[in-house]
Amino acid sequence: MIPKRILVGHDGSKGADDAFESALDLAALCSARLQWVRSQRPPEPPTRVETEATLEAATQQYGEMFEGLRRRATERGIDLESRVLVGHAAEQILRLAADTKADLIVVGHRGRSAIREWLFGSTSRRVVSYAACSVLVVRQT
Repeated sequence: MIPKRILVGHDGSKGADDAFESALDLAALCSARLQWVRSQRPPEPPTRVETEATLEAATQQYGEMFEGLRRRATERGIDLESRVLVGHAAEQILRLAADTKADLIVVGHRGRSAIREWLFGSTSRRVVSYAACSVLVVRQT
């Protein structure tokens, strides 16, 4: 299957940058649409007002980073869409992938130790476990 809609989760880490580069390569190769998503955890317990404030602050905070990513995509002839969402990263990636009918989700993996990952879990592991589409996990180089 050749993906036509690729969703890439990005948290600002080196692993996320590696995943973004892989997603760019695939989007260029397949002439696919590319959507970038960043999730921001809400305050605990979240209220509607606090969630909206978190979303607005995160959108402003990540705007500069996204513009750099958009320039990289534009240089390769790829139109990049962006979304900043509030909630747990894996849950938001999975929800957006379902809503946009993504064919492929690309996420990075930081390479945590097995014990730490078992205790705390990881976004990439959760996305792989529950995604309704294919998932590419890019290990940090």
